[in-house]
Amino acid sequence: MLSIIEQIKQGQLWDFPGGIHPAENKTLSNRTEITHAGIPDELVLPLKQHIGTKGEILVTVGDKVLKGQPLTKSDMSMCVPVHAPTSGTVTAIEQRTTAHPSGLSDLSIVIKSDGEDQWGSQHKIADYESLEPAELIDAIRLSGIAGLGGAGFPTGRKLQGSLGLADILIINAAECEPYITADDRLMQDYAEEVIEGIRILRHIVKPKLTLIGIEDNKPEAIKALEKCVSAEDNIIIRVIPTKYPSGSSKQLVKILTGREVPSQSRSSAVGVVVQNVGTAFAVKRAIIDGEPLIERVVTLTGEAFKQRGNVFARLGTPISYLLDSYGYKPDRKYPRVIIGGSLMGFTLPHANVPITKITNCILTPKRRELPLYTHEMACIRCSACADACPSSLLPQQLQWYAKDKDYDKCEEYNLFDCIECGACAYVCPSEIPLVNYYRKAKAEIWANQQEAANAERAKQRFEAKQARFERDKAARENRFKKAAEDRRKDMAAKGGDDAVAAAIARVKAKQAAATSETADKKPAVAAAIARAKAKQAEAANADNTAPKITSAVPDNSEMAKLREERKRQARERKAAKLAEEAEQASPASEQSTDSKKDAVAAAIARAKARKAAQQADAQPESTKEQPANAESDPKKAAVAAAIARAKARKAAQESGGEPEQPAETTQADADPKKAAVAAAVARAKARKAAQQAQAEASVQETKPDQADEAEVDPKKAAVAAAVARAKARKAAQQAQAETPAVETEPEQADEAEVDPKKAAIAAAVARAKARKAAQQAQAETPAVETEPEQADEAEVDPKKAAVAAAVARAKARKAAQQAQAEASVQEAISEQPADAEIDPKKAAVAAAVARAKARKAAKEAQEKNEEN
Repeated sequence: MLSIIEQIKQGQLWDFPGGIHPAENKTLSNRTEITHAGIPDELVLPLKQHIGTKGEILVTVGDKVLKGQPLTKSDMSMCVPVHAPTSGTVTAIEQRTTAHPSGLSDLSIVIKSDGEDQWGSQHKIADYESLEPAELIDAIRLSGIAGLGGAGFPTGRKLQGSLGLADILIINAAECEPYITADDRLMQDYAEEVIEGIRILRHIVKPKLTLIGIEDNKPEAIKALEKCVSAEDNIIIRVIPTKYPSGSSKQLVKILTGREVPSQSRSSAVGVVVQNVGTAFAVKRAIIDGEPLIERVVTLTGEAFKQRGNVFARLGTPISYLLDSYGYKPDRKYPRVIIGGSLMGFTLPHANVPITKITNCILTPKRRELPLYTHEMACIRCSACADACPSSLLPQQLQWYAKDKDYDKCEEYNLFDCIECGACAYVCPSEIPLVNYYRKAKAEIWANQQEAANAERAKQRFEAKQARFERDKAARENRFKKAAEDRRKDMAAKGGDDAVAAAIARVKAKQAAATSETADKKPAVAAAIARAKAKQAEAANADNTAPKITSAVPDNSEMAKLREERKRQARERKAAKLAEEAEQASPASEQSTDSKKDAVAAAIARAKARKAAQQADAQPESTKEQPANAESDPKKAAVAAAIARAKARKAAQESGGEPEQPAETTQADADPKKAAVAAAVARAKARKAAQQAQAEASVQETKPDQADEAEVDPKKAAVAAAVARAKARKAAQQAQAETPAVETEPEQADEAEVDPKKAAIAAAVARAKARKAAQQAQAETPAVETEPEQADEAEVDPKKAAVAAAVARAKARKAAQQAQAEASVQEAISEQPADAEIDPKKAAVAAAVARAKARKAAKEAQEKNEEN
């Protein structure tokens, strides 16, 4: 049986399943020689133009670069650098749209050409046969060479992976895609350089056999290659039938060798390495000429191009530059620019996309030339796609699972064996864009796999970190344990005690002491609680046995006494303060004449008479309002009423029966400023006197003379004290409510001009209102309001009650004296002679002081009431 190599040498060919025969349309561009497209003003170079990772940028914005200078670098075999296609300046490093079906942008280096096209350093290797394959592979990688057939796999990585494994080297010259003629013209015009590049690859791989697979529709290229191949080269040119996609790597290996590449594997798995014609040409330029990959052959075809053909285009050249240079006239209704052929190409979103290492064709068809597939219909299960698939897949099932996003099923049906040739979509009667579904599904699966790989790496890093923490923790514990053991041994050797054990013992002793102290405190607390409960029970029993008025309350007499004593001291301090203020106001009256003194004495007498009459009138009411359940002596009440009437008559006699002289007549012809000042002072004094008199006079008890009696009824004393406090509170409230009536008069002391008659009338009205408010407040005050907490007490200490009554009467007398003194000062000021000279500014200040004192007195009276 003949070997595979012997069968190949005898000219045997194999076939692959499926395949189609579309219209070739190659004659549009393969009739003219390759030309140079020129250098545009701006070149855009994406960092990633191949399969693998992008390199590290070596330049910055503003740098000057030379032709062939590397712009990126990397030490990884799956990364190839990018070189400057011409000399110029780096103007930007930014995101630009790339030649990809997604239409997304990628980081790119933008170079502005200087027009000189000056080369940088070049490293040429004249005798490559003297170098080791590894050195040549490294030189190829540093030259930025990737597969130029369309896949873009790094050439150096492919060669390195095939060393010692491949026995057959295949040069792919089939170029089966319709419209594309770049390899055809390259073999016709540069056959010698292509063969020299194949010799370099053969030196690196050292195969047993080298094959050039070329379709039979390229007769001129076949003749050109045969002229350049000698018998010593051991290179076989094998012409194969034209069939799409025979130019695919797996299908070409099947046709030439009969070997079938396993699923999701490369051709090196069956001992074959495949390189493209354009790649062989780039290897020759890099090794022998020292030129990195900075340009490639691009086919410009389609009826929309006026000048069609193949050109050497610099990498980074905008497609719009080529369209403008070669007479592009877009279709009026459906303008399209396609990168690649009619089956595997994709439409660009716009023309500002650069040429990259894998750009082999720019197709600009018109609508009649290449119809649009815009009417996707439901699959009719005709199986035409399965018959045309060169990889023996089930395209309709893959499309169904891809559409349903069932990616596990897609992988189960070998989605990644699809070479995206487009044969299935070409024969589909329902015009379903099957390849688009496959590309999207592949992208999703790759993204998921990448995410899973990242998660797995993160998990491994976390587990390694946790293991490191555990090791460090165990090491620390072992160090501490060893140190403690060494310390114990050292102390045992010296005959001492263990310091750690001693410290632990001390802590435990402290805790035990604290626990015992807490235990000792608990019985004491329990005893206190028991005593309190006993007292409460005793008080409850006493309340149940004692007679009740309304309800029983605990005996708080001692606390009440202390509170009353504190209140009394506070009231005495405030009374002393008010007396000092009255003394400060008295010098004004001392400066007046004897007539003024007589007027003051008369005013005091009249005030006493009115107050005595009001007390006499209020006395019977207080006896009426006493509760019915309180026991009172009729004789004592009669005596108290008689005493009150006698005091009233005595006060009237002392006053001499002089009628109240209106002060308005003396103020008729007063100076306007003086009259205004007098009116303001009168109003302020009237308010202050009314508030203090009403607040303090209500504290006086209804029976003032009963404190001297030897025997005092406890119940009556308690009632009297409660009545006194209630009167004080209510009188203060009513006085506070009535006071605004006096303050309603506008204070015109600061006005420059005031009518004398109006000022006198205002002063008289203010005094009348003050007297009326005081009378109403005293007349309306209820006589008796017993406080519930004391009226309900069944038993009261007689001595304590007598003391409280005496204190109340003393306070009432003192307050009455202060009120009389203030009233006299008011009358004296109001009756000043008209010819008295008063400074207007001083009068205004005095009026303001009077108003402030009145407000302060009202506030203090309110605080006294709250304390009572």
